[in-house]
Amino acid sequence: MKKIILTLLVFIFCAALYAQENYALVRMGKDWGFIDKKGTYVINPQFANAKSFSDGLARARTGTDWGYINTKGTYSINPQFENAEDFCEGLARVKKFKQWGYIDKKGSYVINPQFDDAEDFDGGLARVRKGTQWGLIDKKGTYTVNPQFDAIGEFVSGLAKARKGKSWGFIDTKGTWVINPQFDDAEDFNNGLARVRKGLSWGYIDFKGTYIINPQFDEVSDFYGDLARAKKMRQWGYIDKKGIWVINPQFDGASDFSEGLARVFKGKQWGYIDEKGTYVINPQFDNAEDFSEGMAIVRKGMQWGYIDAKGTYVVNPQFDAAKNFNNGMALIRKGPKWGYIDKKGTIVINMQFDNAENFSQ
Repeated sequence: MKKIILTLLVFIFCAALYAQENYALVRMGKDWGFIDKKGTYVINPQFANAKSFSDGLARARTGTDWGYINTKGTYSINPQFENAEDFCEGLARVKKFKQWGYIDKKGSYVINPQFDDAEDFDGGLARVRKGTQWGLIDKKGTYTVNPQFDAIGEFVSGLAKARKGKSWGFIDTKGTWVINPQFDDAEDFNNGLARVRKGLSWGYIDFKGTYIINPQFDEVSDFYGDLARAKKMRQWGYIDKKGIWVINPQFDGASDFSEGLARVFKGKQWGYIDEKGTYVINPQFDNAEDFSEGMAIVRKGMQWGYIDAKGTYVVNPQFDAAKNFNNGMALIRKGPKWGYIDKKGTIVINMQFDNAENFSQ
């Protein structure tokens, strides 16, 4: 009996999750609503503005005030806020009386509006600004780190970039400097390394603040796998975690690797290379995007289409605008109206919307 009940509960949960995943935000005229994957309205256009579903609720605005609706289109939290963000760790930041606070899913204030700016909770802490200074609070709204920094980044493995005056360093969750302010610019840690700039040159440090790669590049990106983009003398290439060029700087533009390929710009056209720097798809496109779900959006002339990893057109260029595939469907526009296609390029929801978003995940 217990197994049957558990199975039913799992089924109900998955069914609810599935329903949420198949909602897409669309606009007809001035009003926003939601459709399912058949293009049928599940929530009729009626909102002055709305955002995609997240954690079972969607932000929606009636008149000038924001509230939160459920998957039936009914307000779970009445419109009453000047601004509102998605729920994160059970709380959502909302703006009222020009100040930010936090509410629970009943719409009750857990932390009263009192901050000039605020970010989502992450690991039980949230960054908040009072006046010009940033600090940290817990879920009771108590300061765990008093406002004292000019800027604080996101915490990654217990460290966040922070700025005092003109110099950046890294603090722990208690607000203690782990890496003293000394950099002219810095980015969040990613895969154990952080990008930092001294003067005009970028390099990488570890969690101790030790240079793993000395500042020497004009620009750099985070590492994705074993490679990172780096720019030297106006040309882009790719380096390893020792700072050695794996793919020499030779491109006028470049992106991070995605699904084993990176788009690169040479002359006036885009192509795609593998991790050895070999062209898998020769430069031939007037514009291009990263690969996603095995396909990439590319533009020839004024029309967008989709190619596979060999560079073969899966969907011929024919659209005025296109977006990446998401759960097997992609947004496309022909003229002023948006619709949806499947991976064969077949229009599965006619172009009829004045604006549209991907189906919620």
